[in-house]
Amino acid sequence: MAKKTIITAAVTGAWPKKENNPNVPMTPSEIADDVYSVWKAGAAIAHLHMRDEEGNGTMSTEKFVETLDLIKTRYPDCDIVLNLTTSGDIHADDEIRVAHVKKLKPEMASYDCGSMNWLHSGVFLNTPKFLEDCGMLFQELNVKPEIEAFDPGMIANAAYYLKKGVLKAPLHFQFCMGCANGIPGSVKNLVFMKETMDSLCPGSTWSTFGVGHSAMEIMYAAVAMGGHLRVGMEDNVMYSKGVLADSNAQFVERAARVIREFGNDVATPDEAREILGLKK
Repeated sequence: MAKKTIITAAVTGAWPKKENNPNVPMTPSEIADDVYSVWKAGAAIAHLHMRDEEGNGTMSTEKFVETLDLIKTRYPDCDIVLNLTTSGDIHADDEIRVAHVKKLKPEMASYDCGSMNWLHSGVFLNTPKFLEDCGMLFQELNVKPEIEAFDPGMIANAAYYLKKGVLKAPLHFQFCMGCANGIPGSVKNLVFMKETMDSLCPGSTWSTFGVGHSAMEIMYAAVAMGGHLRVGMEDNVMYSKGVLADSNAQFVERAARVIREFGNDVATPDEAREILGLKK
């Protein structure tokens, strides 16, 4: 039986705007339509950020509620796994960052396992108290953490919180490669991240993405190494050098081709749930 590879579509993020690519979805209506299109293209998971009226990242619970309601009412057949960010605005306080999780109880939510400088302009703060409170909240609500690791130290943090009982095995990691101030995107570094995970958190599943010029290198390496993939305009607004992406679905369609050419199958949402041990 062919291995199942999960595609996550990160459709908007907190940074790119229409001036960077006019096809970036910004409003709840645009994001809902995009979620449906990436699901049709083969994505099993949609990773969601929200934008305010000026197009900036926001942790507005109301925006999350509106978007999820639109997905449910417009596209009742769409069974995609929804993975909601807890880090869509570096200025939001700890309570605001999880308010939408408490209300909506999604199947997955992001868990950024450490602090770092962000885009050479600010601090992405994830204090020990926030990580402990967040981990226990996710357990209480039966929300699967997607542990976003921007460097190997964050994998070590996850191992500590696993030992402490804040996180529960099996863990699922998202290796964020090529982000400014994080680990550069290369095959060598991806191998190091996976080996660190295997050593410290054995039995974990993992996915990855590469920002900018590392996108294709990381995609091909991930499939070859048995990992899962994340694609989308949160991470890249260019489809190739000098060519703007037409849509998030275009990224998903390419990822699906790569997976099938390698000999794997593209995982359905329910297959992703089984692989990751999600509730539905």
